[in-house]
Formats: sequence, structure tokens, C-alpha cells
Amino acid sequence: MVENKSFHSKIRITIIYLIIVILGLSCLFPLMNILAISMSSSAAVSANRVGMIPVDFTLTAYKKILLDNQFWRSFAISAVRVVLALIINLLLIVPMGYALTKSKGEFWARNIYMNMLIFAMLFNGGMIPTYILVKNLGMLNTIWALILPGALPIFNVILLMNFFLGIPKSLEEAAVMDGATPYQILLRILIPCAKPCLATISLFSIVGSWNDFFSGLIYMQKAEDYPIMTYIQSLNVDIQELLNSGANNQTLENVTELSNRNLNAAKIVVAVIPLLMIYPILQKYLITGIVMGSVKE
Repeated sequence: MVENKSFHSKIRITIIYLIIVILGLSCLFPLMNILAISMSSSAAVSANRVGMIPVDFTLTAYKKILLDNQFWRSFAISAVRVVLALIINLLLIVPMGYALTKSKGEFWARNIYMNMLIFAMLFNGGMIPTYILVKNLGMLNTIWALILPGALPIFNVILLMNFFLGIPKSLEEAAVMDGATPYQILLRILIPCAKPCLATISLFSIVGSWNDFFSGLIYMQKAEDYPIMTYIQSLNVDIQELLNSGANNQTLENVTELSNRNLNAAKIVVAVIPLLMIYPILQKYLITGIVMGSVKE
């Protein structure tokens, strides 16, 4: 019986591993295809001859993106946006999450704020009222228009609040008996214990700020103020326009090697590189932060 059970257990584990491998490959193959398309010639891409390996290898799409001053300006704007958004997010989320862990006796307005947060998470004013507000505050064409409308992600507040509630109350009570103030409790006890959840929130903030392109389209009226995703989204290859403008032979030769499919594939590859560099650093905290912050016993 023990041998049969062990044999069946090995079969189950093998099947589970096979399913995981198949799912992993199903995610990997599209990425490999995108990478191959970005490095293939326009003719090969148009003929659908590109699979997992580049055909007629060329880096024309990357040259168009990287050999462009506006690209690096937009990259810098997005980098500053990510840093400022992360700092502001954490400065607002951490104290609010801590305050909402208090009982109604300790914080009489707790339920009022909680209901407001839940309502705001389910309903919002919409794009036009938000645009009017940003315009009236004089934030159009400034980096603050990209940051402040999303400065307090409510889901992240609830995630951190539940994580704080999962920390033993005895730690806070012991600190109070030793004469610690609420700020000292937050900074010296709760925040160090909440590193997995804070890393998860940071990852959400970084990915959300970096990937957002729609805010740039709405709030930035000049192309030079676009964040990287908005700028990449606006790139196009218009051969007819180049012909009409009297472009030189070298330029036309380079463009013939490039199509919008090549360029779009290169956009995806370039855009995902910074996230691939950050994600492995924070990944080990991600599952712990989400699980412990989502469930309260």
C-alpha cells in the first residue's frame, strides 16, 4: 500500500510539473516571438515568416527608438515620475493604513474614512471631471498631473491595513507600556514587520506609474513632455510622409527595413526591460505581502 501510494504521488507530482512547464512555455513563447519580430526585417514580418528566431536580423527598430533625444527625455520623465509617485504613495498609504487599524474608540472617524475609501474605490468622477480638476489646479503639462491623481491607491491602503491588523497586538501594547508614541510604534515596529507588504505596494506603484500612457495623452499637450509609454505609443512609421518630405536615400533605405509591427514589437521589449530589472528584487516579497495583506483572521 505504501509503495502504491508513493507511486501515485510521484505521478501526481509529475503531472503538476508538466502543467506548470506547459503554462510557463505558453507565457514565454509570445515574448520570444515579440523579441524575434523586433529584430527581423519588415519583409519577413509582413510575410509572417517570423517564429521564435529572428529572420533577416536587423536592429533598425531599436535604432529608431534609441537614437532619439526625445526617447531619453521621455525615459527621464518616467523615471522621475516613478520615484516621486512611489515616495508620495508610501507617505500617504502608511499613516492612513495605520490609522485605520485603530478601533472606533481610539479613532472616532475610522468608519467614516473607511466608507469614503470603499465608495471612492468603487466609483469615481470619470475622465472629464478629473481633467477639469487638474486643469483648474494649474497642473496641465507638469509632472504633478501624472502623479497626484493617483497619489492614494485605495486598494494598497486596504492591503497594508490588513497586514498591520495581522501583526500581534501584543507588540504594540508592549511598546505603549515602554512609553513609545504612536509614531515610534509605526516607525520602529510596524513598518519593519510590514516589509513584504511595503515591497508589494512599491512594486504595484512602480509598474503602474511606468506602464501608464493614457495620463500623458490627456494631461500633456506637448510631445516633449510625454512619459516614455506615451511617447512610445505615439511612434509610427509613415513612409509616404517621408517620401513627401524629401528624405535622403539612407533614411529611406532604413525605413524600408522597418514596419509598424517591427516598431511596436521593439516598443514592448524596450518598455519591459526596466520592469524585468526591478521585479526579481521585489518578487520574493510579492506573494507574502499579497496573502498576508488580503486576509484578516
